[in-house]
Amino acid sequence: MSQDQWGAVDDYFVSLLVPSDDARDAALQSIVDAKMPLMNVAPNQGMLLHLLARSHGVRSILEIGTMVGYSTIWLARALPADGRLVTLEINPDYAAIARANIERAGLANRVEIQVGPAIEALPKLSGPFDLVFIDADKVNNPAYLEWALRLTKPGSLIIIDNVVRSGAVTDLNSTDASVQGTQKALAMLAENPRIVSTALQTVGSKGYDGFAIALVTE
Repeated sequence: MSQDQWGAVDDYFVSLLVPSDDARDAALQSIVDAKMPLMNVAPNQGMLLHLLARSHGVRSILEIGTMVGYSTIWLARALPADGRLVTLEINPDYAAIARANIERAGLANRVEIQVGPAIEALPKLSGPFDLVFIDADKVNNPAYLEWALRLTKPGSLIIIDNVVRSGAVTDLNSTDASVQGTQKALAMLAENPRIVSTALQTVGSKGYDGFAIALVTE
């Protein structure tokens, strides 16, 4: 199948199963207006994050990589009224756009945006978090996963986005730092006795990619 076909299927699913929402639509438009790279999750992927968080009954979420807050909105809307979401964004311009999008969505009371390198912010956080979503620079995926494991508890979920790297994840001789970071994080999932995990390939409007999901068991 072609990229056009993948995108058409996603459009069909979204039109049927993902209701339009002014706040989310405005967040997507803010990416275009700011001429930012289209690195956001697709709407049906956002719904998947929402369903995972909601079905798991999460009350606290850590997101590593905010961008404009599109996935943040999906996740925060799965929280109860007294829930909390901490999201880490290195780019202050992106964080400012995200803050406006989150306020527009009526979620400012549940979401805390911290600006700066995630690798510096993580040691200062207090957990445990019920769900961690890792979607930032892939070079640091191993460090982000290590901190996710420190900041979670038995029953917590950890989700890592963009693990397929258009198939490059299978190239054990890759010199791409993002591929290497992803491979190391996946190896950590495989070797850690505290978790059970899997990874899935996806195709759609975002191309060929995938995600890993882990359940902390002890």
